[in-house]
Order: sequence, then structure tokens, then C-alpha cells
Amino acid sequence: MKIRTLAAGLLVGALTLTACGKEGTPADSAGDTGANAAALPTYTVAQNVDVPGSATFAKIKGAGKLTIGVKDDQPGLGSKNATNGEFEGFDIEIAKLVAAGLGFDKSQITFTTVDSAAREAAITNGNVDYYVGTYTITDKRKTQVSFAGPYFMAGQDLLVRADDTSIAGPETLKGKKVCSVTGSTPIQRVRDQQLTEPENIVEFQKYSQCVDKLLTKEVDAVTTDDAILKGFAAQDPDNLKVVGKTFSQEPYGIGLNLNDSALRNKVDDLLQAAIDDGTWQKIYDATLGKSGSAAQPPAIQRY
Repeated sequence: MKIRTLAAGLLVGALTLTACGKEGTPADSAGDTGANAAALPTYTVAQNVDVPGSATFAKIKGAGKLTIGVKDDQPGLGSKNATNGEFEGFDIEIAKLVAAGLGFDKSQITFTTVDSAAREAAITNGNVDYYVGTYTITDKRKTQVSFAGPYFMAGQDLLVRADDTSIAGPETLKGKKVCSVTGSTPIQRVRDQQLTEPENIVEFQKYSQCVDKLLTKEVDAVTTDDAILKGFAAQDPDNLKVVGKTFSQEPYGIGLNLNDSALRNKVDDLLQAAIDDGTWQKIYDATLGKSGSAAQPPAIQRY
């Protein structure tokens, strides 16, 4: 069974990036349509932006374009609409918000899908200018890349089949086949805490592959952040459910080049402004908030 493309109720159409403080027009967001379009904020494209000391910003300003690393298989967070080819979701909107604050409109953005295991390399090698894709801030990762944020706080949870009553939390995973993404913190936690036997740990490059295996009963549970799992459960509530309580904290950050503190500080400023003026909440309500879960922005952790 294949997982369906992001349900229509999660579509986040008609985003318009605005320049010089003027409202955009529908033509600015070709392909973004839907009854919920008005729920999304518009983003004013900043003019004459400079970030002294940032090699990354100097590069993108000279090129006149941005390459942003994202996920494409996470409903409500980062997914690619099969109908119009547009990337959409909470992370995608955060990426666009930051782009606008740096002076780039939608036409200057290229989204590129980068799987979890390849994120650090993509940032370090300059394949992406920054990365927004359920990227948990950890001390280990901060030795390879830097992080702005966090812009969202998630927690590890479990997705199981709707008729499964044997799994109620991490303490019930012994003897169960557990699936997650290679290079992710959730699968490493399963391994480190010995929540199931090593031979029962299954890894793929994408969460959607794990969900496929769950539906065909080749694995018993999928584990990752609750925000991701709730998106999959919302797509197929007759067959999938999220169980138990979260058993970790997963602060999502925007991944940046390790040595570019100037750009990190600038992005932190942009995130803080979006929190303060209510834009963050509008983005959440129009994307992840459609699952019925409420959330508030976390405190920015500067370093």
C-alpha cells in the first residue's frame, strides 16, 4: 500500500512573497491554490540586505539565488505536492520566511531534497545554503554545522497500525520491529537505549518507506518526532495511530555552515521577529495546526 500524497486539508496554497511592503498577487504563487490560502501570512521581501562577515550570504547575494535543503515526504512539515510540484508545509514556510528576510523572493529559491544522513555533508560542501527539515539540534551535530533557532520543539513518539494494542510506548517495543530513518536521532535513541533488539531495527532513507512497511506488516512501529508521525496518521486515520507520550525533546533548528556565525545571528533575528509579530503562529496554524494540535514557539537559543 502506498501512502497517499499530502491530503487536501493540509495544502498550504497561495503563498505570496511581497516586496517593498506591498501585498503580492496570486500570480506570485503560481500553483499554490486552495480554500485555506488566506490562512497563510505573506512575507515582505527585505531590501538592501547585508550580512557583514558571512561568506555564505556573500555567495548567495552574488548569485542572486538561494538553494535550500528540505524534506519532501513529511506531511504538514515538508512535502512535495504531486499535483502542482510545489513544496509545502511548516518547514517550507519557515524556509521562505527566512529567504524573504534575506532579500529573496520565491522565484529566487530552489528547494532541494536532502535525506537525513546527508544533511551535514550538503551544508558543509555548500550544496545548500541552509537546511530546514526537522533537523534536531544536538551537541554532536554542532561540531559539524551550526544552528539557528530552535523554531519548533517536537518529541519522539511511535506510529503503529490502528488495530495494534500491543504497543503503548517505548517500554513495549521489546521483540518488535522498529523502523526509522538512517542518520536520525530517533533511531539512534532506540539503539542506545536498547528499546528493541539490534536485529529488529530497520532503517530506510525516507519515513514514507517506513510507513509503507508498517502498513504491509513488515515492521511493527515507526519512530520519529511526533509532528511527523501525526501528519502520517492524519492521512490514514483508519489504519494508523500515534501512541504513548513523547519520550524526548527534539528542538528543530535551521542548519547553517559551521563557521558562519554572522548568518546564524541574522537568521535568529528573523525567527525572533516572526515569533514576536505573530507570523510564526500564523504559519503553524495554516500547516501543522490543521492536525488539531496546538503549539507555541520555543525560545531562540543563541550561541
